[in-house]
Amino acid sequence: MNRRNFVGAAAAASVSLHAADKRLAVVGGAPVRTEPFPSWPKVGALEEKAMLDVVRSGKWFRGWGKQVERFEQQYARLTGARHCLATANGTSALFTALNALGVEPGDEVILPPYTFVATLNVIFLQHAVPVFVDSDLDTFQIDAKKIDGAITARTKAIMPVHLGGNAADLDAILAIGAKSGIPVIEDACQAHLGEWRGRKLGTLGAAGAFSFQNSKNLNSGEGGAVLSNDEGIIERCYAFHNNGRPRRAAADGFSYTASGANLRMTEFQAAILMAQMSRLEEQARMRDQNAAYLTSMLGEIPGIHPAKQYPGCTRNAYHLYMFRYEPAQFAGRPRSVFLKALQAEGIPASSGYSPLNEEPFVKAALTTRAYRDVNFAKWQERNRCPVNNRLCGEGVWLSQQTLLATRRDMDQIAEAVRKVQSLAAELPSA
Repeated sequence: MNRRNFVGAAAAASVSLHAADKRLAVVGGAPVRTEPFPSWPKVGALEEKAMLDVVRSGKWFRGWGKQVERFEQQYARLTGARHCLATANGTSALFTALNALGVEPGDEVILPPYTFVATLNVIFLQHAVPVFVDSDLDTFQIDAKKIDGAITARTKAIMPVHLGGNAADLDAILAIGAKSGIPVIEDACQAHLGEWRGRKLGTLGAAGAFSFQNSKNLNSGEGGAVLSNDEGIIERCYAFHNNGRPRRAAADGFSYTASGANLRMTEFQAAILMAQMSRLEEQARMRDQNAAYLTSMLGEIPGIHPAKQYPGCTRNAYHLYMFRYEPAQFAGRPRSVFLKALQAEGIPASSGYSPLNEEPFVKAALTTRAYRDVNFAKWQERNRCPVNNRLCGEGVWLSQQTLLATRRDMDQIAEAVRKVQSLAAELPSA
């Protein structure tokens, strides 16, 4: 028997064995897959050389080296933004943007409740008041139709999140901002190369913030960036992230325009990012293709609802592949049981975010002396998000590196979901 025949026979035997075992893996059956999905991050000689070059240069701080400045130029070109400022991480990018746009204590900032906690934390860092607008169940994004009703005389910024790399409804959000005279800060921390009507996400509002944390599609372990087409905004960002020292300081170097913080990116981070950028477009295309193929299969399974996109979203960055799970189509089994069964079949799925507006620390923050003018009971009533509560109970995530696998791997994801559905009655009820 030659090698090709041997491999074919082994594969056939494996399929036959799996077909004969009708049990779910979680109760002792054979799993759909045993091979791991691709690891992350992807590294090679480019990253090794980039790090060694910085080490050997002895110029590790952006004030002495040129790596950060080069990255800013390259990322601005990649996104089509006029200006880019690199920061230490995505949280500091959001924090810097809020400061540059003049958000002060007592001001209100609109945000979605389905997001990573950093979107909220930067508002609290300003001692501003978060105002949550409910989610859209189909897209997992902020419901733009409900933003107008949340605006008051104290609203200072609207901060939509392009959650998972999908786009919030920017046509509606930017129109509301323009009509109300309120700047829009795009939280694009998960949306590298995502697009709205052919323009890169993070470039359409007054400012856009990105994260390059280790899980992100473009990563340097930690890192961030602010994009803006307004030179005044980016210069205020620069000063704030540099301890209040402007880009063109006085001759002695110790001249300050305002308070600030040290939120600078290092030369190491910038060098890694430029190496990682060489793979970004190819990886994005692979995610696009695999996500479309996976959606074509999962969308046919009763009770599985892949996240939809608004018509203006011309490219989803797919930091996450998200879908909703309907227990009624799986013998009434709760999501936690479904996830455990799916994981046993070799599919690393997770449940995603919990309702951010209901986290206990939110009440703890809003009842401190810094917020003595806030009536928490009224705030709580105003910030109820019932659709988001449902979304948080139904959401299922696959991570971005899952979409860097093969088409056969996508087949196995769908196969595992169908298997769990067909044998759901075997699963425990809780």
